[in-house]
Amino acid sequence: HKGGDWMPKICRKFHGGYFANPRQFSILPVVKPDRPTFEDYACRDLGAATPSTAYLRNLLQMCAKYRLVEEGEAYHCQIIKGGLQADTIISNILVNMYWKCGVLQSAQWVFDEMSERSLVSWNTIIGACTHNGLSKDAFTLFVKMQKEMVLVSEFTVSSVICACAAKGAIFECRQLHALAIKLAMDLNVFVGTALLDVYAKCYFVKDATRVFDSIEEKSEVTFSSMVAGYVRSELYEEALMLYRKVHMIGLEQNQFTISSILSACAGLAALIEGSQMHAVSCKVGFDTDIFVCSSLIDMYARCGSIGEAYNVFSNQEHKNVVLWNAMLSGFSRHGRWIETVILFEKMQQMGFSPDEVTYVSLLSVCGHMGLVEEGRKYFDIMVCEHYVSPNVLHYSCLVDILGRAGLIQEAYNLIGSMPFEATASVWGSFLGSCRKYGNLELAEIAAKHLFKIEPSNAGNHVLLSDIYAVNQKWEEVARSRKTLKESEVKKEKGKSWIEIKDKVHIFMVGERNHPQIAEIYFKLDELIKEMEKLDYKAQTEHDFHDVEERKKEELLRHHSEKLALTFGVMHLPPGAPVRIMKNLRICGDCHSFMKFASKITGRLIIVRDVNRFHHFKNGFCSCGDFW
Repeated sequence: HKGGDWMPKICRKFHGGYFANPRQFSILPVVKPDRPTFEDYACRDLGAATPSTAYLRNLLQMCAKYRLVEEGEAYHCQIIKGGLQADTIISNILVNMYWKCGVLQSAQWVFDEMSERSLVSWNTIIGACTHNGLSKDAFTLFVKMQKEMVLVSEFTVSSVICACAAKGAIFECRQLHALAIKLAMDLNVFVGTALLDVYAKCYFVKDATRVFDSIEEKSEVTFSSMVAGYVRSELYEEALMLYRKVHMIGLEQNQFTISSILSACAGLAALIEGSQMHAVSCKVGFDTDIFVCSSLIDMYARCGSIGEAYNVFSNQEHKNVVLWNAMLSGFSRHGRWIETVILFEKMQQMGFSPDEVTYVSLLSVCGHMGLVEEGRKYFDIMVCEHYVSPNVLHYSCLVDILGRAGLIQEAYNLIGSMPFEATASVWGSFLGSCRKYGNLELAEIAAKHLFKIEPSNAGNHVLLSDIYAVNQKWEEVARSRKTLKESEVKKEKGKSWIEIKDKVHIFMVGERNHPQIAEIYFKLDELIKEMEKLDYKAQTEHDFHDVEERKKEELLRHHSEKLALTFGVMHLPPGAPVRIMKNLRICGDCHSFMKFASKITGRLIIVRDVNRFHHFKNGFCSCGDFW
């Protein structure tokens, strides 16, 4: 049997344990105690050889509720002694009791020994396997159930679909979806919610939306799953729109929905909406929930308000590793080296052990700040002191640290010595370092790997083209750009956006469609004239077109972040911070422009590019001109 040594353990209790006297057994009190003990049940003489099945059922249910596995096993002895193991209902309750007490092996043994199984029996054991992450076992049982011609219920189908979700088994999910349609169960709220959850987790968001729309009576779990699916697929605006619908119909909100919406606000850098969700979480009492609190920290950090993120972190009384990691990630993203290290040390003083996520943040900030020796030191501490096995993210950070510091050959050697294949992230970081230091030979090697791993990523072609341009190999530049054009891979256009008065304004390079574009360009010219008095000069080496210097200056002048900043200066109150978000890396000329702009306007300018945050104040940047 699959029970192993389980049966001998029960037999020892049966022969010499709690029930040596068959006339002794417990009776369930009319008023149930908050936390019953075995002695409460096993101390009364009922005056009968065996207790009734009703008593046993109640007792086993109490054991399941309070996770009393020792007492449950003792009652199981009495069931065997009284010859009641053939009772299907009692066996079902036993299976339920064992798996809720974490003894799934015993639950499986009871199920296997049942002479007659009901639908509840199958549902209970399949649900137990799903709950314990044994997706393959759950699916195997379901197939066996089908072979034995047992009619399934909505609970059966939804349980097996949930098992598919845990493993991302999209093929099996589609088969179950077809079965649900065949059995007219696809419109059931439990089956439908399970289906859309699988599709969303496997990034089939269109299928998830189609299932969601087909469910007539949606629950808060249905809405929560759909919102989470949109966020997972980075469809943040769709997630916010769906949440507004939930809010309008007055459906009860849960912590998972709020956490997902906060993640959507973080993805959009929508600080105003994120702050509003913070207020909602306080109103409904979820502001101290670990999931919500972690999402709040991440949202404020990714929206540029690192101070607010730290306030949320500090006000949380009960912290776990997830919260510490969320705050460390926020400091790292903003290049706050000192704060990251202090928090890292404090985390250990409070008794929390750093994990792999902790070290990703720590190594990442070392890369942002050019701290090579510190990066090496913490990589060694991670492996030798905390016994954390380095994964590809840690190696990617170390390659980035070496590459940013100009140690290109050492970074390349590290990639070759990694215990696993380098990912696109590793080669992409290395290619960026090659561009910065003009290493054409190694750049071509990195690009070759990237073209193989990410054939549809136009950014890799652009990076290689830029490196050719830096080395003034214009024929190679033309050939690279021609290859990109012929591949029909779409190049991501640079854009920046800024939120003012609950409205997001998006600017492209050389923007012409904004209703105030004429005023923006006029104001931009004024700003540049003021900067030129402080010796500002366009850094044309950051434009990689084979044109005259004057044309390069004109092209640089119309970069999207400059237009967004100018619009912010025009419409934000004097002295108010300007927060700009950008989808690509900020170029060297725009970085210099922002430093001068912060000085002449007297404003704090916060720019979030694809890699990190830059805080410009009084002519200086938080990155120390190293990014």
